[in-house]
Amino acid sequence: MRNTILMLSATLLLMGCSEPSNENTDTASAPGDKLVPTTRGDHVNTYFGMEVPDPYRWLEDDLSSDTADWIADQNASTRSYIDAISLRDDVKNTVARLLNFERETAPFIEGAKRYFYRNSGLQNQRVLYRIEEDGSEVVFLDPNTFSEDGTVSMSSVSFSEDGSLVAYQLSEGGSDWRSIVSRDAATGDVLESPLVDVKFSGIKWLGNEGFFYSSYDKPDGSELSAKTDQHKLYFHALGTPQSNDEVIFGATAEQKHRYVGASVGGDDRYLVISAANSTSGNKLFIKDLASESDELIVVFADESADGSLLESHDDYLLIETNRDAPKGRVIALDPQAAGETDWRDVIPESEHVLNASSSAGYLFAEYMIDAISQVKQYDLEGILIRDIKLPDLGSASGFGGKKEQENVFFTFTNYRIAPAIFSLDPESGDVSLYRASKSPFDGNEYQTEQVFYTSKDGTRVPMIITYAKGTVLDGSTPTILYGYGGFDISIRPRFSSTVAAWLEMGGIYAVPNIRGGGEYGKAWHIAGTKTQKQNVFDDFIAAAEYLIAEGYTSKEKLAVSGRSNGGLLVGAVTTQRPDLFQVSLPGVGVLDMLRYHTFTAGAGWAYDYGTSEESEEMFRYLLGYSPLHNTKPGTAYPATLITTAERDDRVVPAHSYKFAAQMQYDHTGDAPILIRIDSNAGHGAGTPTDKLVDQYADIYSFTLKNMGVEKIRGSESAL
Repeated sequence: MRNTILMLSATLLLMGCSEPSNENTDTASAPGDKLVPTTRGDHVNTYFGMEVPDPYRWLEDDLSSDTADWIADQNASTRSYIDAISLRDDVKNTVARLLNFERETAPFIEGAKRYFYRNSGLQNQRVLYRIEEDGSEVVFLDPNTFSEDGTVSMSSVSFSEDGSLVAYQLSEGGSDWRSIVSRDAATGDVLESPLVDVKFSGIKWLGNEGFFYSSYDKPDGSELSAKTDQHKLYFHALGTPQSNDEVIFGATAEQKHRYVGASVGGDDRYLVISAANSTSGNKLFIKDLASESDELIVVFADESADGSLLESHDDYLLIETNRDAPKGRVIALDPQAAGETDWRDVIPESEHVLNASSSAGYLFAEYMIDAISQVKQYDLEGILIRDIKLPDLGSASGFGGKKEQENVFFTFTNYRIAPAIFSLDPESGDVSLYRASKSPFDGNEYQTEQVFYTSKDGTRVPMIITYAKGTVLDGSTPTILYGYGGFDISIRPRFSSTVAAWLEMGGIYAVPNIRGGGEYGKAWHIAGTKTQKQNVFDDFIAAAEYLIAEGYTSKEKLAVSGRSNGGLLVGAVTTQRPDLFQVSLPGVGVLDMLRYHTFTAGAGWAYDYGTSEESEEMFRYLLGYSPLHNTKPGTAYPATLITTAERDDRVVPAHSYKFAAQMQYDHTGDAPILIRIDSNAGHGAGTPTDKLVDQYADIYSFTLKNMGVEKIRGSESAL
């Protein structure tokens, strides 16, 4: 329903924990032994008359040889430390073993064919299969064949309405800049030269003529960090040069937006255009493709709420929105009379946050109740048909599909139950198991509980905690506290093989639903934005204090983890409360809050963060918590492993480079402050499985060593 630029990736971990020993059985040299001190420059930024030193500004130049040398030096130091950790191979084998099982998605219908994705186990990229009339399965698209090392990934696969044509995006090395390839679905023949330089785009077909897509003009200089802020919607006529593609929206100053997308409804008559300048809220326009006029029908004239096309019904378009309904609703509107007074509620707002889908001629409303799914089925007029019975407490997703299909498929999961696929008969409401998970992880050996704790200002916050049955809560169990807290993104109970590895090795995995997310609607999100951002950090700190006070873990056995906006969260609490936990794991984090908006599409995050340029008040607030600017000389920080990737063009790696250099400069004590910089990888999406295994083998062997854990359980060879 909204543009989402920051997403989290799965986390994992350990066990077989012993108390810290005074004897160090590893042979790793101290992490600073081979590390050349980072050169400090004299660059100074001035904000509202105040000078702010920026000594590592030179690390923002990702094309310089000096930056390349620094990366090599830091990686060599990190490898020297981690490769000498005695239990790393066992951790790697455990993670790989729990990833090594056949995984499938729910099937979906295109034309007269059914398709699904499958990963046989340790394949770097999942494969798209087609089911033939006789029930046999054939490989339709295998991105593992697109590169030798598995670093080319495939996304946004889109079929024409009749299923005869398919287009998909390819990313090299995790980059957000992508190409689009078009094929004949029956023969597999490539139909034309790929479109290039596509970013933050969907693919929406118009009949078999061509498709709509979005992109920015390619920036001069470094495509990694250069600012991109004018998104354009194009129509590509199949078989014509990309240079001939028509700009549909975004070419003029009046139509300048950072994020533009489109959907097609009403039997290809209406183009629904979403335009936004931030990751929350969008304008909404309709273009009547049957009209000769270029005039746009205005649905939402401002960006105060989110809205997107859900389904077409008779002469109406069904729009999911939180306009005048902070927890969401579905409205019906006639494009020829789209004024707000003519809207009709199909699914009105309720007390719980709505996520709607459509399939088989019905609407499915998935509600979050303290982050747990409840699903209701409606007809297209908004008449309640039934509640859908779910197999357990957790997250149900899917429910989307073609209007004419007979069955509806959905996936159910939680932190201990691997995703299983279910088939729903929408006429009877009967639910049957379509495909059980083949995960080797035995979720019956573990338990999940939801607790509520009180944050600093008295706010009641939920947290879901998962661990092995029989775990003695005496404070001795290694624990990962994972958080995000931003961009209206809800952190739901979902299974991850890497989390399962942590649980199997004996760890506790805790996830609080802190403010800034969308678990309780727009107000919960707003309470963690701009000058209320400290609420997010306070909620996370209170979660750590709760886990310690209730005996789940102790300071010496607690690690904090988060990625992207969650990396900001971890960086902030590390600088604010370095005494509270043993290990800090900020991943691909937004860490320089004074300059984040100057890189790529970072200015689009201002709805959540504000910027240092908008006012003196906002500048001073950001300066007060920006992780880069709040390390303090002579402070003993927790053992810290910062992770990023050289080709991350979403949260550029300079954030992590500068933060690592500053922490190393200010830190005192024996705990290591390291950075792991992946090559030929990006923000996270499309990361090959082998890179994922190596990444988490490093992260969690580092974590275990610094918790004093010397042996783990579940280390059978997986490779």
